[in-house]
Amino acid sequence: MKKILFVCIENSNRSQMAQAFANMYGNGSVAGYSAGSNPSGKVNPKAIVAMKELGYDLNAHHSKTLDEVKADAPFDAVVTMGCGDACPWMPAKQHIDWQIPDPRNMEPADFNTVRDQIGTLVKELIATL
Repeated sequence: MKKILFVCIENSNRSQMAQAFANMYGNGSVAGYSAGSNPSGKVNPKAIVAMKELGYDLNAHHSKTLDEVKADAPFDAVVTMGCGDACPWMPAKQHIDWQIPDPRNMEPADFNTVRDQIGTLVKELIATL
């Protein structure tokens, strides 16, 4: 089982959707994890709606700190998503940074564009593991 950790600031949008895509596209051979450098404590309702459109229920997810996923390390990959200097190091075989805009305040169409970009990147990453 390959393990991928996705990290953004609030763990409410980008990293949550990336975790969902890893679980969707991993076909049982990939475990997706997510955390935030400064978690908001909740998953953005826009992310829940966006993923529900693709058949994934984010209601079961919650916003997590890096400490909450530390026990699952080392990871096969840690992907940071726009948290800049706030993203601490986590044990992993590879570290990747995706420059993805924070969709938090975007309209649904633009939010879904970011969602789809994340989905494509996750699918490409899984193919390389």
